Amino acid sequence: METLANLESFVRSAETGSFSSAARRLALTPAAVSRNVAQLERNLGVRLFQRSTRGLTLSEAGERFLQSVQGGLDSIQGAIADVTVNAGQPAGMLKLNSAPGFGMDYLLPLMPAFLARYPAVTPDWSFDNRPLDLIAGGFDVAFGGGFDLPPGMVARELARMHCITVASPAFLQGQPRPTDPAGLADLASIVMRSPLSGRLRIHTMRNSAGVEMVIGHKPALLVNGPDAICPAALLGLGVGLVSVPHALPHLQSGTLVRLLPDWYCDVGPISLYFASQKLLPAKTRAFVDFVTQTFREQQLAHRLSVQSLASGKTA
Repeated sequence: METLANLESFVRSAETGSFSSAARRLALTPAAVSRNVAQLERNLGVRLFQRSTRGLTLSEAGERFLQSVQGGLDSIQGAIADVTVNAGQPAGMLKLNSAPGFGMDYLLPLMPAFLARYPAVTPDWSFDNRPLDLIAGGFDVAFGGGFDLPPGMVARELARMHCITVASPAFLQGQPRPTDPAGLADLASIVMRSPLSGRLRIHTMRNSAGVEMVIGHKPALLVNGPDAICPAALLGLGVGLVSVPHALPHLQSGTLVRLLPDWYCDVGPISLYFASQKLLPAKTRAFVDFVTQTFREQQLAHRLSVQSLASGKTA
């Protein structure tokens, strides 16, 4: 009868494509995972992986075996996790990832209340705009949008992120005011480029009538992350597409002016990413539940949306 450790090492290695990534997920050493898989192969009398310098590839027998055991392993681990969650207190290192702006403005302020409730948990934050592999990086929870979901990971939408076009009063002096997003091509703009491809990000705006239109650009400054756009707009370097929560205090103080007040851009969901709920350790389940409850109670989804802008104050 095969041990749970051998089967788990095989399944997680197959999911992640390497012993090292599986080891981070299982809190083992790569050598231990490799030994477990090798023992499983000896006991079964078949080779489950083709090994190379590029990583692991399932053999034909490995593919069949994975399909047979993966669901059963998840069920067993789910039962173990359920007992652990209900019996133990959340504790340990909790590895978290978020984009810098969103994380520091909206997630760090939640930490005092979370740590007061769960003092045995130690959050380990990584603030990064780059795409990442959640499993290979060993993250318990990540926040953002557009992540590829590997097997065993789920996403829970927290809010929609809305952006609006803004510029400083000094920049707008003597400049024509556009009447639609295409007209922004007549004004110098601060444009984000993809950190991976280097291409300019092209966005579509919509108005209250549901009309959609691509934003016109005349790039005066390129940046590789969204957090630089609002400061650049404040410096009078051009028109920027800025998230509502970042723009709101500057609109209220008058240091930024909203252009096209009937138009906004929905840049997609902000989601919370974590492992399959049946397999969550107590610390991760506590954090996921705490964040989703806090977003609901504090109406943070509304604060991130264009509906939070007071009518007539930002035009």
